[in-house]
Amino acid sequence: MSIPGLHEWLDTPQGQYVQRWEHAQVDEMVADVFGYNAVQIGLLQHDYLRANRMPFKLYSDDARPGPLPALVCDPVHLPFPATSIDLVVLPHVLEFAADPHAVLREVERVLVPEGQVLVTGFNPFSLWGARRRLQERDPFPWNGDWLSVPRLRDWFKLLNLDTQAGCFGCYRPPVRSEKWLARWSFIESAGDRWWPFLGGAYVLQGVKRVHGMRLITPQWSDRRAAARAVASVGSARRNTVPDRKFGT
Repeated sequence: MSIPGLHEWLDTPQGQYVQRWEHAQVDEMVADVFGYNAVQIGLLQHDYLRANRMPFKLYSDDARPGPLPALVCDPVHLPFPATSIDLVVLPHVLEFAADPHAVLREVERVLVPEGQVLVTGFNPFSLWGARRRLQERDPFPWNGDWLSVPRLRDWFKLLNLDTQAGCFGCYRPPVRSEKWLARWSFIESAGDRWWPFLGGAYVLQGVKRVHGMRLITPQWSDRRAAARAVASVGSARRNTVPDRKFGT
């Protein structure tokens, strides 16, 4: 998306700090999401699908793409058929979209039943949110319309998206220098334990539910039991079959 100040901020110590945390969380969440088609919308300076193993990965933006090859399209009108995408990642898209609810509704349209969406965002109820309220006219990320997790979960519910998982992070205050960010590193473990909802950033994972449909998964335990039974029968037969080579 065309966001003033985005590229410059991503190169700052603040931007690199947030990106490192987000990539660690998203990599873990998307690693075990299976299917055929995965899409990342926006923030193409970074590959949020790098840890996913789907055969087809698509990248989309409404402005000039970044280093990744991408489709140029409006996120409210994605060029994909309904129920065709297994995974959609929205890195800081909703808080800078003109109509974030319409973007999320379009994502729900293209997701297959049991498809997943990941949203990254800045937490307005944090030290970073306090910094934003003081200087809302500053460029990215302070000029966005930050969405709280409770509000985003309400939107998920309206669109039949169940909240599957989520986490907060980036508890250090939004200082500008790398030196001071390093000095505040001790607060990460304390924040995650004592005030987890006050992290500066979050990742929220939703799953599309369709009433009347249920994902049928293989009964691996039954298959393993059957395989063991067949193996035991085969072993017993080998022990009772005469050795024709020696004429016994």
